[in-house]
Amino acid sequence: MKNFFFKKKTNIRINDILKLLKLKKIKNNIKINDIKDLDTASKNDITFFDSLKYQDSLNNTKSNIVISNKKFLKLIPKKLFVIEVNDVHLSIYSITSLFYPDASNDSFDSSTKNLKKNMFKKLKYGKNILIGNNVKIGNNCTIGHNSIIEKNVVIGDNCNIGNNVIIKNTIIGNNTNILDGAIVGKKGFGFYPGKNKNIRYPHIGAVIIGNDVEIGCNNTIDRGSLSNTIIGDGTFLDNQVHIAHNVKIGKNCIITGQVGFAGSSSIGNKVMIGGQAGISGHLTIGDNVKIGGGSGVIKNIPSNTKVMGYPAKNIRNFLKENKFND
Repeated sequence: MKNFFFKKKTNIRINDILKLLKLKKIKNNIKINDIKDLDTASKNDITFFDSLKYQDSLNNTKSNIVISNKKFLKLIPKKLFVIEVNDVHLSIYSITSLFYPDASNDSFDSSTKNLKKNMFKKLKYGKNILIGNNVKIGNNCTIGHNSIIEKNVVIGDNCNIGNNVIIKNTIIGNNTNILDGAIVGKKGFGFYPGKNKNIRYPHIGAVIIGNDVEIGCNNTIDRGSLSNTIIGDGTFLDNQVHIAHNVKIGKNCIITGQVGFAGSSSIGNKVMIGGQAGISGHLTIGDNVKIGGGSGVIKNIPSNTKVMGYPAKNIRNFLKENKFND
């Protein structure tokens, strides 16, 4: 998908990247299109491999060039050209900054202007609303007081945006409600802990919200780092839910209050999660899973499973282990 939100440098070659990483140049100085994760990378993109969790993605990636370190060299298919580095994460930070030099800047959108009458068809709106350049809003939408829609955001038909909402780097489907105080599309909490200071990763992804979705009050939904954060059709999020970068949530899920998702986890369809549960990063939760309130999920959960507790386990086992005397 074309990146609507961040300007990319277009004439970067592999020797530019090798020079940046202080590595030896090669003769075949091919042009590199972009930097992406294993699943979304194409032939002329550069990608990376730094965890056994992504072995299947590595085997199936369409990219020809992968960054990794000595620990994983034996696992990388021979068809791929490997750039060996000492620190994969620091290298990804450097390369992403090379392609997208402005992506680390998450300041306010200076292009915004006060919303005026007849800017959009059949739009009902409150007071003190700011709209950025090239924003697209469908028919029969509403926007509440003091909300900000930043540049290039796309909102479908019949959507309701509440009061004090901030939306940036986001594409929204039809019939979706975003309630008061939500912040959607800000950069995620991704950083490299350096020797002298923490270094922020650029976040060049977007937030993609489907049709018939409800985003509760005071939700925070981070945009993706290299891929997108996605919320599927028909999913409802209660108040004060936090969704970190790259999280994928399926269709028709119900997420209750104060649930937190760490980065890059994938949630199936029709998943129900009780209040104050926490989902660790880089996990896969199957379809039709039910997670009890207050649970801590630290490993993958297969489809059609009910879990509870910390660490979250089959709910029958949890109840047996925590049986109270009358």
